[in-house]
Amino acid sequence: MSTPVPDKPALEGLEAKWGSVWENAGTYRFNRAAALEAGHDCVYSIDTPPPTASGSLHIGHVFSYTHTDVVARFQRMNGKQVFYPMGWDDNGLPTERRVQNYYGVRCDPTLPYVADFVPPHEGGDGKSSKAADQLPISRRNFIELCEKLTVEDEKQFESLWRDLGLSVDWDQSYRTISPEAIRTSQLAFLRNLERGEAYQALAPTLWDVTFRTAVAQAELEDKDQPGAYHRLSFAKADGGTIEIETTRPEL
Repeated sequence: MSTPVPDKPALEGLEAKWGSVWENAGTYRFNRAAALEAGHDCVYSIDTPPPTASGSLHIGHVFSYTHTDVVARFQRMNGKQVFYPMGWDDNGLPTERRVQNYYGVRCDPTLPYVADFVPPHEGGDGKSSKAADQLPISRRNFIELCEKLTVEDEKQFESLWRDLGLSVDWDQSYRTISPEAIRTSQLAFLRNLERGEAYQALAPTLWDVTFRTAVAQAELEDKDQPGAYHRLSFAKADGGTIEIETTRPEL
């Protein structure tokens, strides 16, 4: 008996329906046993740079991971065992900033830990809030809020990826703030130290005046700003001068 085609086909509920089917069937699960039996040549591993769990998603996230998913599906069609994990970058300044805005707090390592701490507020972007208006709390209390909020943000990310039908193996998820990731990074640093690859040096660095910490070049946002040339004169020993022009007279 054929199923009649509805007059107005609807898409509501299709994501949840087929997502459950794929999950129960293990459609996108990495088959480690089959990979070991067939050898490394049959494995196609995808390195997924973990998106920042900032609580907000935009169309760029969707487009970039759609491209990756096309490659994953193509390799499966060619008989490969595809290792396609998904992780969350929840360890860094974006997380700290979001927690400050979301809860109205800021970290002060000099303060003692408060058990059962309740933040001043919960929710909202708080982008206009200033550090002076945020409640200082202990480092441990602040970390607890980071761990609480990132879990909720990551649920939103995963829900969207699942609604999109990305062929991710959700059994292979990871977090950059997890105990496993922390232990791995610490052991890697100790190996660097043993090999003489880690060192301290007095050198220029990029500095965030708000968080009072060094930042990476990748965390900077370039903006065009109005400027001016300044002509500076330096006196010479024989009485003459040397003039230079610069946009950074403070240097």
